[in-house]
Amino acid sequence: MSIEAISPASLGWRRFFGRRPMLALSAGLLLFFVLLAIGAPIIAPYDPIMQNAEVRLQAPSLLHPFGTDNFGRDILSRVIWGARLDLQMALIGVIFPFVIGTTVGTIAGFFGGIVDALFMRLVDIILAFPFLVLMLSIIAILGPGLGSFYIAMALVGWVSYARLIRAQMLVLKGSDYAVAAVSLGFSRPRIMFRHLLPNAIAGSIVFSMSDATLVLLSGAAVSYLGLGVQPPIAEWGVMVAEGQSFITTAWWITLFPGLSIVCLAFGFSMLGDALGELLGVHE
Repeated sequence: MSIEAISPASLGWRRFFGRRPMLALSAGLLLFFVLLAIGAPIIAPYDPIMQNAEVRLQAPSLLHPFGTDNFGRDILSRVIWGARLDLQMALIGVIFPFVIGTTVGTIAGFFGGIVDALFMRLVDIILAFPFLVLMLSIIAILGPGLGSFYIAMALVGWVSYARLIRAQMLVLKGSDYAVAAVSLGFSRPRIMFRHLLPNAIAGSIVFSMSDATLVLLSGAAVSYLGLGVQPPIAEWGVMVAEGQSFITTAWWITLFPGLSIVCLAFGFSMLGDALGELLGVHE
């Protein structure tokens, strides 16, 4: 391709990612999993829940590149379809705590006083319990399932975002532009959500990428324990649990979903580091 054929926009993107290899690598890795999840019905060579006793526990081969499990199901197809659920868990499991924590932290930091004291005492109470124990307790009360996992993450995971936003709001509400906005008679909601929050949210956005890693690992762990996604649905944590009894004779059942969890978690973690460097935010 000649230089003249390269559009300014394309050249700009190349320069942007060329100077930030970690951002390019992490974005590419996450894009790969997104495309894998979207194209699962087309890419997967077999039905992920179709059983075939004639090919059970087959080692990786040309017909089954990742091998088969004890029910004769194709591991590659289950890994591809599992990308949908694990990405969904990572994203939804972050969105709700992000929204709740950001709202609580903004209100607590802006108003201060008794409002701040009440919200922060609630944060202290939640932080007094181990994260995983509290999450598993909530899921046990609500019953196994993906919905229970999302509710548990929303009830437990918002506190970190609330603390981050509150700390920023306490600093920014005394800034010159915030004082000017008050002098101009702007309403409190406008000052909080249009003037202060956009300048305070960068740290939470960076943290959300690292939090997505925690949510992904927590979701896989909960499914592994039988409290999350239920068999025969293809999910990486479920697949690892199903293969633990065959780990010495059919290692491929646990290896490939386990590697998928590691790669996706690595992508989110790297993206968080890259965004922190880009935005000048240090966790």
